[in-house]
Order: sequence, then C-alpha cells, then structure tokens
Amino acid sequence: MKVVGRVWCFGDDINTDLILPIPVVPLPLSERPQHMFRANRPGWAAQVQPGDILVAGRNYGMGSNRPAAQVMRDLGLSCLLAESLNGLFFRSCVNYALPALEVPGVHSTFEEGDTAEVDFERAVVRNPRTGALVQGSPWPAMALRILEAGGLIEQLEADGAIQPQGWSPDPPSA
Repeated sequence: MKVVGRVWCFGDDINTDLILPIPVVPLPLSERPQHMFRANRPGWAAQVQPGDILVAGRNYGMGSNRPAAQVMRDLGLSCLLAESLNGLFFRSCVNYALPALEVPGVHSTFEEGDTAEVDFERAVVRNPRTGALVQGSPWPAMALRILEAGGLIEQLEADGAIQPQGWSPDPPSA
C-alpha cells in the first residue's frame, strides 16, 4: 500500500483524551470525528481532507483504551506516522485498520502542510519537498492481514472464527 497525503504535525505524548475526549465516546460513530483534538486544536477536524496524514512525536496514543484509532480512520486520515506509538494504541490501530508506523526521525522530517509519500509495507517515508527519506518498522504479516481485511472483526469473520455480527458499536436508541 502506497499513500500520498498532506501532513498535519502533532508533538509528543498525545493522549487518547486529546484525540477522542471521553464525553464524545457515547456519541454515534458518525459524530465522533468532528470532535477530534477539540481541546488542543479546535476546528482541526473540519480542516482534514480524506487522505491526509498525521505525523507525531514520541508516545502517541498514550492513555486509556478507547476507539481513538477508529475515529482517526473515520475522519479520513490515510495513516499515522510517529516517532513512537503507545503499545495499546498501536494494537487499536491494527484492530480498527488504521495504518500506523513507528518511524524514528519522522517528526523532524516534515513541516505541517508538507506532502508525505509512504510505502506502508516497506515502512519507508519520503518528504518530496526536501528529498528526506526515513525508515520505520514494518508491520508483521499477521497485522497486515488484519489491515487488508478492514479490521480485526472483519478478519475473524472472513476466517470463519466468528459468525458475522451485524452489530453496531453505536449505543441503542432510547
């Protein structure tokens, strides 16, 4: 998978409460993306275009386990590139089929608004403006299979490990 997109830059230690504030979690899935980063970058979600790429510093996604990776994907981000990813958040990226790579040096390679070229399978990232090239850590084959299936639930259904759920993560109507 190759991705080209406009870059949005974020710093170190971005926690899941900044990505997806807890009061937003009970909202319907379709409403959640518009609230991303509302505390530290109000209005940011409205500026994101499908295919954009988020570039972050160290320890991206620290904090509680919530569907922040799903909301990033649903907002239209094509991938996440970070100096390092919180382990629990990385697993959520796999489960929700959000391409996310740890790429040492990526944060200093881009300025907001740059374009990033990402060869996801090889974990190679290039800034065409500067010609800079950085190498990340590729996903293992098992995780790539989940990504290609569209997420963990989709992979389990395709493997026949679970019956098609037909469920919705949205809360039931009152």
